[in-house]
Amino acid sequence: MSGRSVEVALWKAGRLKIRYPAEVLAETATRLSVRAPWAAEGVRDFGFVRFEPGDVFVEHYWTDRWYTVKEVRAADGTLKGWYCDVTRPAAIGPAGVVVEDLDLDLWVSADGSEVLRLDEDEFAASGLSAADPEAAERAVAALDELARLGRHGLTALLAA
Repeated sequence: MSGRSVEVALWKAGRLKIRYPAEVLAETATRLSVRAPWAAEGVRDFGFVRFEPGDVFVEHYWTDRWYTVKEVRAADGTLKGWYCDVTRPAAIGPAGVVVEDLDLDLWVSADGSEVLRLDEDEFAASGLSAADPEAAERAVAALDELARLGRHGLTALLAA
């Protein structure tokens, strides 16, 4: 049901990284799409994009995919791009969504000219390859899929 409030909880390495409220935009059996304002404190400057108060994220979570996709817009509505997190499949319930971040990320600029693979060093240092080789394989495959989708347009994925 769209319009209801839910909570998004992002876990990383067994610890809660961030929790924030969001508004449901759409929901299917395997996907939840929500809208949320930038939830962290202050500005986060990555060099290729700045997340800041006033930014709005439309976030897409799947129970059958190893990633999430977040469309990022400035306060004035201008599209900044898409930030994609490689995660375990989301746990979606009536109160919200819980996801486990697996360190790998991808940034796709608004015009599609930049498709940046991020945090591969963090992923290598995480120990996931030794602790859970199958999850590590799925994470790398998810990043590869996101990079391919990023080069060919994420909008088709999000429209489906």
